[in-house]
Amino acid sequence: MAEFLVVFALAIALGWPLGHYLAAVMRGVPTRGDRLFGWIEWPVYRLLGTDPALGMGWKTYAAAFLLSNLVIGMIVWVVLMIQAWLPLNPNQAPSMRWDLALHTMVSFLTNTNQQHYSGQAQLSFLAHMTGIVGLQVITPMMGLALVVATLRGLFGGRANSRGQVDGGADSVDVGNYWADVLRPTVRFLMPLCLVFSLLLTWQGVPATLQGGPVATPLDAQAEMRAQKIPLGPVAPMVAIKQLGSNGGGWYGPNSAVPLENPTPLSNVIQMLAIVLIPVAVAFMVGPFTGRRKFSALVVGTMLAMSLATTAAALWSEAWSSTAHDIALMEGKEVRFGVEPSALWAALTTSVNNGSVNMMHDSAAPLTGLVAMANMLVNAIWGGVGCGLQQFLVYLLLAVFLAGLMTGRTPELFGRKIEAGEVKLLAVLVLLQPLVLLGLTAATLALPSVTGNSNPSFHGISQVFYEYTSAFANNGSGFEGLGDATGWWNLTCALVLALGRYAALVLPLVIAAQLGAKRAAPEGPGTLQVETPTFALTLIAIVVVLTLLQFMPVLVLGPVADHLALMAS
Repeated sequence: MAEFLVVFALAIALGWPLGHYLAAVMRGVPTRGDRLFGWIEWPVYRLLGTDPALGMGWKTYAAAFLLSNLVIGMIVWVVLMIQAWLPLNPNQAPSMRWDLALHTMVSFLTNTNQQHYSGQAQLSFLAHMTGIVGLQVITPMMGLALVVATLRGLFGGRANSRGQVDGGADSVDVGNYWADVLRPTVRFLMPLCLVFSLLLTWQGVPATLQGGPVATPLDAQAEMRAQKIPLGPVAPMVAIKQLGSNGGGWYGPNSAVPLENPTPLSNVIQMLAIVLIPVAVAFMVGPFTGRRKFSALVVGTMLAMSLATTAAALWSEAWSSTAHDIALMEGKEVRFGVEPSALWAALTTSVNNGSVNMMHDSAAPLTGLVAMANMLVNAIWGGVGCGLQQFLVYLLLAVFLAGLMTGRTPELFGRKIEAGEVKLLAVLVLLQPLVLLGLTAATLALPSVTGNSNPSFHGISQVFYEYTSAFANNGSGFEGLGDATGWWNLTCALVLALGRYAALVLPLVIAAQLGAKRAAPEGPGTLQVETPTFALTLIAIVVVLTLLQFMPVLVLGPVADHLALMAS
């Protein structure tokens, strides 16, 4: 319970000033660091051939986003498939098979970090530091750039003026993609990574280019004569994996490994890092848009959902009827205890992080239900940028439904939500169940490719969790699933891409369409969205849309698993 209070208190206390600073960075206002950071930024702008002051319409902005992902993704895919022949490979990691390399590339390109490999054994230092950590740095800022562009679109474009942008005279200026990615990377994320990397190194997380020592097992009866302890530049990767809502890990068991998470303090530091930037992004909304009440709506709604699901996870893991079942202790990190493990599980799935300090497969069934629910909502803080982007989708849906219930034409910030926007929202609402339920059913219908370690109710949870984690760009998993196969690599790569790109680009299109409309002045009949009543309405719509439509699979999976465990 102490960790629960400390982490949330620190996240709110640090998130507020960081959110204000991030708003200034994304608005491009002059700051004291301009001269220092300019030395880094301007050579990159010249290399890209762009002017950060040049505005973009949504088509150009989205095209730049997709093109940058395609180019970077192809480079990383090649690196993973030829890493055995490249330098900085002291542990002789072999090159990856093409389908595993494809899944790994798409996973890290989509800010998911779902791993079908064990990092310390199957990745070279070069692949880790360039392909993996490089994507962990840049992809969160891509998500942030898209949500900032969406916010600009909702309020009529940059500086509330269409101006002359490269998308045409009638295009809403949603910003410059390259500047929106580069500025927060250099001015916000990298300094934070340096601070957290030093803190973790101080706590004993390795930060070296040495391959690691060879140890002799103390047990003379052991079948191995020697064991190599894999080290490496672990602390910098752990810092960015937590701060960038990346997840994954240098080691296969992730932050349950003492080398990656050695002390109770490092455990708290990493949990704080998981939630810090998403909280800061929520606080950024007010100063960025000039609507403080809107920021209060975002922060208050996300915080309420986060506290509710975290409390449910803590109850399930520590005080429920199955909490003390000895069968549930396998896979749990006993160094920290059950409550910090449950807290981590709740935070990592409400923030699209996916790192773990226990195996979620070993959690109480209802804790697994909480984790799945967090990922299905995908807007309880959410990932860097993409969580707020999904929140805006729910906001638009809530405004539309509230308008229908009150008999008024739905409008948000003075701009009417009409048929074109509603059709795009319908695509986003229907895509999630079609993908998750369709692939879960297909996989369970093919036992030869399923690869789960439990054919009963828990087996359903294993399969559904894997696809849910991929679509939510979370990356955590129910261990015991044999996922390093062609079926899982290719189907999960598809789900990863569908869950990332549609959820980021379509809200930008909707916002640009709204921004191009004339804003009507607010009056007595205007729906007030910045109120506690609307916040409750929004939460109710989130529950209906993302939980009730998945109720059958949740009942067949974690709920039935819980009842079976109680009956045994």
